[in-house]
Amino acid sequence: MDWLVSLFTESSVAHTIVVYSLIIVVGMALGKVRVKGVSLGATFVLFTGLALGHLNMHIDPMILDFLKNFGLILFIFSVGLQVGPGFFSSFKKGGMELNGYAFLVVVLGVAVTLGLYGLLRGRVSLPMMVGIMSGAITCTPGLGAAEEALQQVSSMNGTAVEPISLGYAVAYPMAVAGTILVMMLIRLCFRVNPQAEEQALNSRHDTADRPDILTFRITNPLIDGLTIAQIRQRFGHQAIATRVYDGEKVFIPHADSVMHTGYIVLIVTRDANAERLRLLLGEPVKFHWKDDGHDLVSRRIVVTKASVNGKTIGNLHLRSTYNVNITRINRAGINLLARPDLVLQVGDRVMVVGPIEGIQRAEAMLGNTLKRLNEPHIITIFLGILLGIVLGSVPVRFPHMPMPARLGLAGGPLIVAILLGRFGYKLRLIAYTTQSANLMLRELGLCLFLASVGLTAGGQFIESVFSPDGLLWLGCGAAITILPALAVAILARMRGMNYFTVCGMVAGAHTNAPPLAYANSLSDTDEPAVAYSTVYPLVTFLRILIAQFMILIFA
Repeated sequence: MDWLVSLFTESSVAHTIVVYSLIIVVGMALGKVRVKGVSLGATFVLFTGLALGHLNMHIDPMILDFLKNFGLILFIFSVGLQVGPGFFSSFKKGGMELNGYAFLVVVLGVAVTLGLYGLLRGRVSLPMMVGIMSGAITCTPGLGAAEEALQQVSSMNGTAVEPISLGYAVAYPMAVAGTILVMMLIRLCFRVNPQAEEQALNSRHDTADRPDILTFRITNPLIDGLTIAQIRQRFGHQAIATRVYDGEKVFIPHADSVMHTGYIVLIVTRDANAERLRLLLGEPVKFHWKDDGHDLVSRRIVVTKASVNGKTIGNLHLRSTYNVNITRINRAGINLLARPDLVLQVGDRVMVVGPIEGIQRAEAMLGNTLKRLNEPHIITIFLGILLGIVLGSVPVRFPHMPMPARLGLAGGPLIVAILLGRFGYKLRLIAYTTQSANLMLRELGLCLFLASVGLTAGGQFIESVFSPDGLLWLGCGAAITILPALAVAILARMRGMNYFTVCGMVAGAHTNAPPLAYANSLSDTDEPAVAYSTVYPLVTFLRILIAQFMILIFA
């Protein structure tokens, strides 16, 4: 059995693969264990790596460093591609308020971290405080960015790299419990009734960016005899007329279609426009819009053709060419109003209304070949990684900093991935990846990174955790988790924010998925997930940059 012993003890390619596989298998299996519906997921890969690192599983340092950084790049780049399409739209209207509160959580978290460092008078080093902060907000990419920045500083100063991942590992479990504790405290302090909060959400009419489908009978004599283009020009309502019933037949309206009183019209618009449209057109009515092969039909079509990527809806001329109308778009789970100037991207799911022959022709133009979506766009991924590393390597000098700052292997790929996800079509690049493919890349990169971090720091973990400093790290992490989130949650609640929105915002501000699962279990609404996804892109971007800049500026 000497060959089996050597496989686990002697350094080789096979030994490296076996060790990493063992860490990931055991870690992911433990991560699926749920306690009251909450699990730590891939984080257990870190703890398994720490355990094997404590057992002195030797891995070549160069291989260890390569796998750690390559895993970090894969993880960060996949996150950027995922949040890219919704990154800039998350700042609109209601998203601005949510992102403002999340930004305040980030700023207060940095303030608490620096404040604790000052109060402890250097007992805990600043790099270790940054590691604790990353664990307290469950921000793994922030830890990676901080470690890379610390390597830059250490190479310049000729000092050893401090194992800040130890602080991360100590603070992480409390971060999950602390975030859930904040949600419980808000519910207790404000005596929240979940049923009442849910009813308030259902009756809310301020979701101005979400498409709504309404049917009106035209009774206003002021618009009798006007074309749709004239109505839009005179009254300026952002709405799309998708079908019209003139008393005899249903037809697809065009810009030059003349409207008359008595016509019944199907409108897709934003919720906020409903009352104004009622005043303009007439009272809402119930009407059964036929949807069979002899009349008009509606069908969801997925954009899969690269030739459509980057074109606006208006440029396709679907109304004039095929007599069909795009009514709404679903992009990365977000519903969008189908404005003529909206740019289509591969992966968009469009709702098309029209005669069956026209829809079939539109389908041929747009693609709707789901098999194409399963094809990986490797060129885009590795071109983005290449550009991200180049961007991350550009030195930028700031006053009073001893060395130039760099975005690094975390910040550079993140920015490029976000830009590709949003504007890649301008370069004829398809940045779309299926949710399963994106999740596979993200989880693979995260597991490689966490396993490497655990193997690196495992030798010192046990003695650090059970030392007085370990308890101090735990206390610091709890303060960083709870104080900023609780202060901002109280402020948001006092200003009238719905409880479930507060919970989603707090979980998103900490990039913390397990508390989101807890918030989702409190209600049947999707409001926590909506708030979480609204603030997640900005917060992830800020956490990554702030972690490394704290190292470069203060260390």
